[in-house]
Amino acid sequence: MAKELFLEIGTEEIPAGFLPKAMADMEGLIRKELETARIGFGEVRTMATPRRLVLVVKDVAEQQTDAEITTMGPARKVAFNADGTPTKAGEGFARGQGVDASALAIVATEKGDYVAVTKKEIGVATAGLLVEILPRLINAIPFKKSMRWGDQDVRFARPMHWIVALFDGTVVPFVFGNIQSGSMSRGHRFMANAPFPVRDFGHYLEECERHFVIPDPEKRKEIIRREIERVAKAAGGNVLPDEGLLEQVTYLVEYPSAVHGTFSADFLAVPREVLITSMREHQRYFSLVDGAGKLMPGFITINNTLTEDPTVVVKGNERVLRARLSDARFFFEEDKKVPLEKRVEALKSIVYQAKLGTSYEKMERFKQLAKWLAHKRDALFIDKVGRAAKLCKADLVTGMVGEFPEVQGIMGREYALHDGEDAEVANAIAEHYLPIQAGGELPASDIGAFLSLADKMDTICGCFGVGLVPTGSADPYALRRSALGIINIIIEKKYNDSLSEFIRAAINLLQTKLTRDEGDVYRDVLEFFKGRFVNLMMDRFPADVVEAVVAVSFDNLVQTTSRIRALSEFKNRPDFEPFAAAFKRVSNIVKGPVVVIGVSEDAFEDKAEGQLYSAYLSIRNGINENIAAGNYLEALTQISTLKVAVDEFFDKVMVMAEDEKVRNNRLALLHEIKSLFRDIADFAKLTA
Repeated sequence: MAKELFLEIGTEEIPAGFLPKAMADMEGLIRKELETARIGFGEVRTMATPRRLVLVVKDVAEQQTDAEITTMGPARKVAFNADGTPTKAGEGFARGQGVDASALAIVATEKGDYVAVTKKEIGVATAGLLVEILPRLINAIPFKKSMRWGDQDVRFARPMHWIVALFDGTVVPFVFGNIQSGSMSRGHRFMANAPFPVRDFGHYLEECERHFVIPDPEKRKEIIRREIERVAKAAGGNVLPDEGLLEQVTYLVEYPSAVHGTFSADFLAVPREVLITSMREHQRYFSLVDGAGKLMPGFITINNTLTEDPTVVVKGNERVLRARLSDARFFFEEDKKVPLEKRVEALKSIVYQAKLGTSYEKMERFKQLAKWLAHKRDALFIDKVGRAAKLCKADLVTGMVGEFPEVQGIMGREYALHDGEDAEVANAIAEHYLPIQAGGELPASDIGAFLSLADKMDTICGCFGVGLVPTGSADPYALRRSALGIINIIIEKKYNDSLSEFIRAAINLLQTKLTRDEGDVYRDVLEFFKGRFVNLMMDRFPADVVEAVVAVSFDNLVQTTSRIRALSEFKNRPDFEPFAAAFKRVSNIVKGPVVVIGVSEDAFEDKAEGQLYSAYLSIRNGINENIAAGNYLEALTQISTLKVAVDEFFDKVMVMAEDEKVRNNRLALLHEIKSLFRDIADFAKLTA
């Protein structure tokens, strides 16, 4: 009979950023544990608040399944003598397995015959296994940072206060650190800080809400969403959409309530982004906008308690925000007194990276690289690109960015506009940091795109050039994010240029800084980009299609993406499988380099050869024209018309004929057929 497993870990407040991953990790860990233990189970759910991690597993089997366990021993010739009697090694293995040597079985493997013992293991009660599984699971939850408390040997994100562990309503007894598992949970720290018993998951949810705790983060998120929309409407405005902040605040509270506060309209003279950043990053406040999207002098904050007098809470929040905005206004006014151009020299005193030099040196490098990109696209951009590159890092030495690092680039744009710089130059200063996260906004202008590409490529090639290569999850310079940013910009802007040429140009500007061989750096960076590109494409298209296309080439990312898209669409056609089978056969026969001797019609011995060659000639030029124009789907459609002739050829003709002249002519014909799609994909890598 299936049972319910329930686990709650009660702690001090865990950082909000830790919780979503901890929930996912708990689910993965319990699935692995139960599967390994041969315990059947159904739905798995995880929940979290700042003070608790919750796990519930439905339909857990009362007992693990029986199993036959085979243990391999020594080779047969080692375990038995020539006359079939067991050797000491054979007897020792049998004794170690608790059986007589006569029970040893012979198992054939790739390496030869080996002896083995197969024993039936009877499944035991799940309740007994959970006593070991649950503390092991708790100990295995990975956190970015963990800690010990008291004199305990165990570690966790924060000190624990209680553990609820129930299987079918009965306590699973174990000790973790100084905490004994039980059936008692606790309510909200401030509004209902008292223990309450738990019978099962349904009962737990009811009791939590009675004790002012909403364990389900999705439910808390919807409550917060409704509350901020209600409060914003009452204040005569709308909430500035911010899903990231909503997600973060959801994991900061157990029982959310929203209140509205205001600040002086005088602060609206400070750039909008600075005000939003001050409210969002430092105070976790939601910003308000009017019907036209203009920022209003107000905010909404989410409390973790229901307050008797909300005005007290509002005044406290307003006082804190007023101090932050006063600082921002002071820095803004002071920074404007020094033109951005005069700040560039100060970049010489800022070390970008010990082996790669100062921020000024980096700026000079990627300025040349950005101008090189501009020259390839449109020489009219060069002057503006150079100007924007020179100024784009200057705001790093302003007071505002020193206090609010999140607005770098944005403040560069504001100060550039104040100084009278060209609007395109000023906008590019802000855009050159884009995208700032996976799937984030990309530069809208070409000037901003050139700066972003150049800055990111200099970072990647520079780090690879001095041995700062990402390993595992360690990527301190965010090179993976930079590479994805470059790839997405190139594809979005349809820059039909050579990636390898771009990499070489960046490496050439780093000559005096490299500590590794230039060729090795180039190959490693190119392979790095290939890995990022393949992963990105596999999130959007079938893996075999991506592999087939990239196997041909990926140097032009725009064309490669188009080929992947076309082949993916073509693969969805009902007649794809027989088509692919026919042309995979062509690819498999003409695998390696072929000495192209030209096809001689005089050497044809079967009508099928002539028919295939005639069909090939009739579409060759059209296919080449479509490929050159990027019309890959149309090219594939034309190639597919050869299927009947290809099948007829293989049915009637022996390619590897004994006559060398005939054989080579047939291989040459297949080589010509393969050449039709060699610039699109390697069909041999496609699956059905």
